[in-house]
Amino acid sequence: MNIFTLILPLFIFSVSTLANEQQILLTGSSTVAPIMLDIAQAFEKSNPKSTVEIQTGGSTRGIIDVKRGLSQIGMISRDLKKSEKGLKYKTIAIDGLGFVLHSKNPIKNLSKQQLKNIYSGKITHWSSLGWVNKPITVVHKAEGRSTLELFLDYIQIKNSKVKPSLIIGDNEQGIKTISGNPYAIGYVSIGAASYNIKKGVKLKLISLDGIAANKSNIMNKSYPILRTLNLVYKGELSLLGSKLLSFSSGLEANTILDKHYVIKPQ
Repeated sequence: MNIFTLILPLFIFSVSTLANEQQILLTGSSTVAPIMLDIAQAFEKSNPKSTVEIQTGGSTRGIIDVKRGLSQIGMISRDLKKSEKGLKYKTIAIDGLGFVLHSKNPIKNLSKQQLKNIYSGKITHWSSLGWVNKPITVVHKAEGRSTLELFLDYIQIKNSKVKPSLIIGDNEQGIKTISGNPYAIGYVSIGAASYNIKKGVKLKLISLDGIAANKSNIMNKSYPILRTLNLVYKGELSLLGSKLLSFSSGLEANTILDKHYVIKPQ
């Protein structure tokens, strides 16, 4: 009885440790999450004893979770800030920030100034832009999203000056909102928008100051709002984490990047 009592806790501990070594959690950016979900599914097929869990919540969550040890890998859809330089990272793709309308909306191009006027409340109706006399539904991003930071930086406006009709969280929520409202405008990942347009979602990407929001212009860097998609971590990764990181830049992952309309980093 005494031997059994001593051995049993050791056995339970070893099984728990083994289970943890076969599981990994990634948290953060809703732009990176769908890409990593497909990469994770392919990885699990090649490593059938492993489990990769993906949770969203924004790039800020990805950074905070990694710093606090709540997740081993964070997903962020921007470059690291100076205050985050202690973290390690791997760039898995290049994406752009695109402005989207319902496919019914005939407008094909807006200038930076027009967008600033829309989001600051100076332009409130589509008739001011040459379409119908209907109010513009201004879809804005929530705090903690790197997409919001990129938008504010490009438009050169403080968040307190934005006059939104509604605030959304992830890309998919924005895409569903705009594809369901012919008078809405919003900004999302070009890759995510392109992926949904290909699937038949009633959405369109517009040109920005005459430059089309597409893969070619992301690749040649002529599109004005570009960003890196990164996996971040602290210290040394586990064996499983290292294998997943390597897998994320392999041949199978490249096919997944193409499917999501983002560019493999050079």
